[in-house]
Amino acid sequence: MQRRFRFVRRFLALVRADPAGVRAGFVAHLLATATGLVAGLVLGSITGTLELLPGLLVLVPAAVGLRGNVFGALGSRLGTLVATGSFRLSRRRDTPVGQNLEAAVSLSLGVSLLLALVAKAVAEAFGVRAVISTADFVVVSVVGALIPTAVVLGITVAVAALGVRREWDIDNVSVPVVTAAGDVITLPSLFLATFLVRDLPRWVPDVLAVVCALVAVVLLLVAVRSRLTALRRIVRESIPFLVTAGLVSTLAGITIQSRLGSLSREPALLIVIPPLLSLSGSLAGILSARVATKLHLGLVDPHRVAWGPVAPDLTLVFVLSLPIYLVLGIAADVLAAVVGLASPGVPEMIEVVLLAGFMATTVTCVVAYGAALVTYRLGWDPDNNGVPLVSSASDFLGAAAFMVALAILGLS
Repeated sequence: MQRRFRFVRRFLALVRADPAGVRAGFVAHLLATATGLVAGLVLGSITGTLELLPGLLVLVPAAVGLRGNVFGALGSRLGTLVATGSFRLSRRRDTPVGQNLEAAVSLSLGVSLLLALVAKAVAEAFGVRAVISTADFVVVSVVGALIPTAVVLGITVAVAALGVRREWDIDNVSVPVVTAAGDVITLPSLFLATFLVRDLPRWVPDVLAVVCALVAVVLLLVAVRSRLTALRRIVRESIPFLVTAGLVSTLAGITIQSRLGSLSREPALLIVIPPLLSLSGSLAGILSARVATKLHLGLVDPHRVAWGPVAPDLTLVFVLSLPIYLVLGIAADVLAAVVGLASPGVPEMIEVVLLAGFMATTVTCVVAYGAALVTYRLGWDPDNNGVPLVSSASDFLGAAAFMVALAILGLS
């Protein structure tokens, strides 16, 4: 009983110590829910394109997740720079912030090429019929990354700068805002990129694929061989994790692809998927970012698994998640009704979102804590790797939890 009261006191102390940060985190997740619903509406509205380009859905979670992975990690690193007093905006590329920004751009565009190849291989391996060509995957993935890279980079820097001015805890705000921005911008960009492989002569996407591949490879090679220590380290450490994260995310795409026929009959369920995956990842991403900061500050022992030091942070995640998932379930059904998409009904939508959301968030939080400890023990920066691992895990675990919830509630 005393431990329970001690835990409650710690949590209340956390809220009282940073009420503005807690409020900002809640508002950020409401924003993430709203923008995620926009992304979900796009997904629910392009089922024809997904059926016309078999295998594209395998790429979608990985491509969307990549923006959250790259720029969520950037936000986490900027949060650490803020916490340690090293955050300074400058046009010079050799500053800590400048090297972080260059690394993010190189990774966002360069790894898009690698994910296109991974998605093609996974689609073939799982027997997707009449899967689109490698060139089509490359064009959609890389061209579809151009606009999101520019926009989400600006948002990430703006959040960090505003957080410094308003004295926010950047770890509470950056991950959900960046993930939401990546979702809402990447999906329409991917859809627009599909016109390059649908409505033009065959030689056009083939040539574009070669150009995209050359640009992506050059960006990665320049960053990997750079004389700037932080830039080189970030890119070298991040590539294996981002590709692994993308591979896991493609499994989420395969999971959804296998149910595309049944889900397309009630597109309101498709509307839920992007914000659900995004929210479970961003909620656990808060834990990952806060644990990473505590590791850097020496507040968490990396050689000992102990929930005590992070228990208030973990509780904060679940306190934020309850109203957010509730809002998501109601809003998705209302949005579906407004645009005329079939839905199983408000109670069923709330049930499936709450059940799937809590299952995915619980497991992903375990991944977040474990990933931060393991990467720190190995001498890697958990700010570089924690968010990508959490985001990719949330994609697959969220998709799996969603399908399990549908089965439990008899909606599949």
